[in-house]
Amino acid sequence: MFATRNSLKLAARSFSTATPQQSKVAVLGAAGGIGQPLSLLLKANARVTKLSLYDIHNTPGVAADVGHVNTLSEVTGYSAKDQDGLKKALEGAELVVIPAGVPRKPGMTRDDLFNTNAGIVRDLAQACAEVCPKAKLLIISNPVNSTVPIASEVFKKAGVYDAKKIFGVTSLDLVRASRFIGDKMGKIVDVPVVGGHAGITIIPLFSQVKGLTLSNEERDALTHRVQFGGDEVVQAKDGLGSATLSMAYAGARFADSLLRANSGEDVLEWAFIRSDLFEKEGLEYFSTYVKLDKDGVKEILPLPESISAYERELVQKAIPELKKSETKGASFVA
Repeated sequence: MFATRNSLKLAARSFSTATPQQSKVAVLGAAGGIGQPLSLLLKANARVTKLSLYDIHNTPGVAADVGHVNTLSEVTGYSAKDQDGLKKALEGAELVVIPAGVPRKPGMTRDDLFNTNAGIVRDLAQACAEVCPKAKLLIISNPVNSTVPIASEVFKKAGVYDAKKIFGVTSLDLVRASRFIGDKMGKIVDVPVVGGHAGITIIPLFSQVKGLTLSNEERDALTHRVQFGGDEVVQAKDGLGSATLSMAYAGARFADSLLRANSGEDVLEWAFIRSDLFEKEGLEYFSTYVKLDKDGVKEILPLPESISAYERELVQKAIPELKKSETKGASFVA
């Protein structure tokens, strides 16, 4: 396991009911399939005292609806029709969560979303760089393997880049892996997932789950299911959407982890971030365990030495795919 894991608190499975701290969270894309349930979960989090919602349209209605939930937080909603609506939504934000973009449809990969979502993320990141450059940025919009480099390049061009504060939210892969293994073990356990957030770049580390025994066939099948769990949802929804509810849960969980860290707790999470773990291979971004504090990433933890040969091979296969996505995102901004 990771050397420091036992000394830290892993991300909570339920959201905080602690005494409220003064925290403003903005959701960009709040009226969408992920944005609405995500906004509801954030409204239920006692650590969020101000919830600011933005989307192209319908956001005031979502804000009014979510605002009736009886927790002590203020909800405001802005749309593109409002003068300086995006700017107002972002002013004073400590966390900005970006689920904006189009969802996948049957037969589409996350990378197929690039042409539309890349421009959306670029423009929203630009607004964040101008209005709240010190906020922590949580990017959900796919393809995360490219949209995180896009946001980073935008912040670099604006002269306000801080690698510790830009995160690709890959928590859904861990949530899925934990759920699938929970079916087998009869209890929910933590399953590390590293790499990226698309297909073969998603690498569950089943070797790190204490007490878990898998045959090669079971390991292969579960690995594939974690990697392509999103396709399972897209197909089940029969063209009417993608993984919105589970993604909202995972995004709210990650936001809660950052809020806990901001209040002084020691928290471990998993995220797609700027990292030098594979610098020799020319790879700049990778999803792994990170120790969080009030400034964002406090420490990036390396892969455990005890991962299996099978998992090491998966990492090596993922690196070329990650590099292509990374280059594609950075080139888009350049």
